[in-house]
Amino acid sequence: MSQNFLGCDRQQAFLLPPSLDEWLPEDHFARFVIAAVEAMDLSAFYGDYRADGHGRPAHDPAMMVALLVYAYARGQRSSRVIERGCFEDIALRVISANRQPDHTTIARFRQRHERALAALFGQVLGLCAQAGLAEVAVLAVDGTRVHANASERAMRDYQQLAEEALREAAEVDAAEDERFGDRRGDELPAELASAQGRKKWLEAARRRLDAEREREARPIPQPRPARVREAKRRLDEELATEVRANAYEAYRANGRMNNGRRFGSPPKPYVPPEQPAGRINVTDPDSRTLKTPRGFLQGYNAQAVCNEQQIVVAAEVSVSSADFGQMGPMIDKARGELAAAGITDQRSVILADAGYWHGEQIDRLMGEGVQVLVPPDADKRRGTRPGWNGGRYAFMRNVLDTPAASELYAQRQRMIERVFADTKFNRRADRFLRRGRAAARSEWRLITATGNLLKLWRHTIAPAAA
Repeated sequence: MSQNFLGCDRQQAFLLPPSLDEWLPEDHFARFVIAAVEAMDLSAFYGDYRADGHGRPAHDPAMMVALLVYAYARGQRSSRVIERGCFEDIALRVISANRQPDHTTIARFRQRHERALAALFGQVLGLCAQAGLAEVAVLAVDGTRVHANASERAMRDYQQLAEEALREAAEVDAAEDERFGDRRGDELPAELASAQGRKKWLEAARRRLDAEREREARPIPQPRPARVREAKRRLDEELATEVRANAYEAYRANGRMNNGRRFGSPPKPYVPPEQPAGRINVTDPDSRTLKTPRGFLQGYNAQAVCNEQQIVVAAEVSVSSADFGQMGPMIDKARGELAAAGITDQRSVILADAGYWHGEQIDRLMGEGVQVLVPPDADKRRGTRPGWNGGRYAFMRNVLDTPAASELYAQRQRMIERVFADTKFNRRADRFLRRGRAAARSEWRLITATGNLLKLWRHTIAPAAA
């Protein structure tokens, strides 16, 4: 008897047109994403397109949003990877209705709707609140360092920026000499030679400027020469700000020290530096060199607040290496996001590590009825910090020594660190793809929103799986 196998004829044509919808299980995450996007308010996306129907048809924003949400949740953030998935991945083909937007379209959609994509965070949080996953009895706040789309080797000081700008100017002069010859090169083009043409051009320019002002933040220029000029301008601006804010001259003119005693001899006058100090990254001038337990990286300090269900209730991006001073603003953001999601009872206990210790912010939050558990001393420190004795320091140490507070504070690492581990390891979101703080913020909020959506989906299928 011959061996018996199922047939495998790759040349067999379908007897009827295939339906991709039948190839996707009913409880698949892609179907959940489609339903979630249908429940969202996407007017901010649709309002950015012409209402008269003129021009080349664009992909439906609802489809593009679902495509990005699903891809980000699965750790696929590259526009080229998403484009390839629209050919090879059944779930993406179902979401895109068997259309294949190219990677340029995907990237431009993400850039064009930067603010609207960031606002999806609040809508996903609202869905989590409706499912009972937005409890606020205990909240943990922490930050993680995320690589920017820039290299540490792209750091330049003012002298290096000036030299590169001069080289660029010489190259531009040579190119213009070859292009224009003996002509000046600044002759008016034909469309500006008449008064009517100039009026039309100026009206168009004004419309472009008005549209530019409506943007939340200036994007990072793409050409390297423009980024070099922007980096040099920022260093010049920092020096000018330092000179304007100099209080040393007034201190010197008063002739007295802080304790009221007169100077024995006049102090030396303040002399501003000849050129700005410091260094700046020419690839992403908004990013900073941040210190981490494993060294330094060029990136951003991504902040998050989560609850016991590991649902992120606030997500922002900072350029400060330290977490000092971030707790108050992050809790305020969390309370605003929760209020928008319909959570009115916000009596919470806030958990944070020693890096968030800020006496004034702790006093303000506790005065508003928010309980805060933040140790004044880091785990690696032996003993207390010099001068940090008595008062609020001793009070917080005594509170954390109680069994109830100690058990509650032990939940902090389990709550927030797992969110960062899942984000950076399982979903491979350990580096921002876009440049600039506004773009990084939009991406971080989309990353955390899709993480929340994954947890919401697992919550809905958990009873059926049991």
